[in-house]
Amino acid sequence: MRHSAFLLFGSALLLASPAFAGKKKEHLDYAPTYSEPAPQSMPANGSIFQAANGYAPLTSGARAAMVGDIITIQLVESTQASKSNAANMGRDGSIGLTPPSTGPLSGIIKSTDIASSGTQTFKGTGAASQSNSLNGEITVTVAKLFPNGTMLVRGQKALTLNRGDEFIQIAGIIRPADISNDNKVLSTRVADARITYSGKGEIARASRQGWLQRFFSMLSPF
Repeated sequence: MRHSAFLLFGSALLLASPAFAGKKKEHLDYAPTYSEPAPQSMPANGSIFQAANGYAPLTSGARAAMVGDIITIQLVESTQASKSNAANMGRDGSIGLTPPSTGPLSGIIKSTDIASSGTQTFKGTGAASQSNSLNGEITVTVAKLFPNGTMLVRGQKALTLNRGDEFIQIAGIIRPADISNDNKVLSTRVADARITYSGKGEIARASRQGWLQRFFSMLSPF
């Protein structure tokens, strides 16, 4: 019993230590890509142009052109969506028979016994709206060059605040023509963009339901 308590206490100290708590798990999809060093010997395929070193025209200036280069993505995301619908339906029906006034059934069947009518109505309305906005900047690296000249970029930014951690992650494909003179690209020009803004800590936990409440929310039929 004493040995188990000692192990539990040691594990708690290890988890609470700054070295263990300060280590963040890096997401592989947004890991930075570093420029690889040039090999010691390369085949000479020209007196000036060396394809093995990568190529960037003189007109590109300081713009990113090779794997490992740095590009700043300007986040200018703003979306708005709304939807509404309405439906109305109505139907009326009635039937009535006039009993005979003469003969053996004249006094047996009354008009109030055979008259019938029905009414059916339906009315439904629905509306939904959503808006999102994200502004800022995040610097990423070029991860891959494609034969048509486009580039795969990815990166993340981690901010440690006094009440938790904030993460901004982005990955996508850009064109060299969309890179400005100061080496920036608008997020609206990133193809197949995956932008994630998330956080963890006591503020993020306070804005979420507890696990027991989420469990009963899934079971509730209302």
